[in-house]
Amino acid sequence: MRADKRSFDELRPIKIKPDYLDFADGSAFIELGKTRVVAAATIEEKVPPFLKNSGTGWITAEYSMLPRSTEKRTIRERTHHISGRSQEIQRLIGRCLRAVTDLRVLGEKTIILDCDVLQADGGTRTASITAGCLALALALKKMMDEKIIDRMPLKYLVSGVSVGIVEGEMLLDLDYCEDSKAEIDMNVVATEKGQLVELQATAEKNPFSRKELSTLLNLAYKGIQEITQVQKDALKKKSPLFMAYG
Repeated sequence: MRADKRSFDELRPIKIKPDYLDFADGSAFIELGKTRVVAAATIEEKVPPFLKNSGTGWITAEYSMLPRSTEKRTIRERTHHISGRSQEIQRLIGRCLRAVTDLRVLGEKTIILDCDVLQADGGTRTASITAGCLALALALKKMMDEKIIDRMPLKYLVSGVSVGIVEGEMLLDLDYCEDSKAEIDMNVVATEKGQLVELQATAEKNPFSRKELSTLLNLAYKGIQEITQVQKDALKKKSPLFMAYG
């Protein structure tokens, strides 16, 4: 029995609020159990030097945890001193969002996704991708509304979820307690069409089989389908433009 009485294949309660912030070009708040993340998009009229004069845009991300997002205070990270974990996660977010976006449509513009963890209880990286996708979609809609771009560059919605083996049981959407004692820990990011974007799997104690990998993937796909539906429902309330997804 899980601490919160969920079944092995059940997500934590999930809520998504688009346009959560007034001043961002696009934003979304996600609550997944006790994990809460805000993603905010900023459109900049420039690209990194390696893309200058290429006619192609860029999407990048920054990730941060507030000091009291955890049970014990986490030291606030500064721009000049970002932990290896935060660097890895923000690169992950950027990669996943670029993978589902036609960057040529952007022109030479950059969209920055700031993903800030308000409260952490496991799954903050996948929650950041899920909320970041909505913030990106809303920023791109703003660009269309303002005639900056002539079509939606976001090809698919993308979201992520964790799965793992804890005390011999395969579980969906691990909270912090489960994640900290998992024998196998896996993060899966996929599109609304079921296409894999990123797979991070680690055997914390013992190697695992291809059969176990396949079972965990199927469990993750179930969760991603459910999360994707919440994304779609949130976006469709904002604009008929988003009816194309799903």
